Amino acid sequence: MPYINIRVTDTNVTREQKAQLIKGATDLVVKVLDKQPDTTHVVIDEIAHENWGVAGKQASNPNQKLK
Repeated sequence: MPYINIRVTDTNVTREQKAQLIKGATDLVVKVLDKQPDTTHVVIDEIAHENWGVAGKQASNPNQKLK
C-alpha cells in the first residue's frame, strides 16, 4: 500500500492541479513500482506560505535579509 505525501504552499494551487498531482503520482508508482492504483494513497498537505522557508528566508518574504 503506497502512501505518497505531497507538500505545497497554500498559494494558488487549484483543485484541478491537485487532481493532476494525485493522478500523476499514482501513475508513477504504478509504472515504476508495479503497485495497484486502488491501494495507492496520495495526500496533499498545504502549508501556510509564512510557514515555508527556502535558503534561510521565509517564502512569504523573499526579500528578507539574512544576518
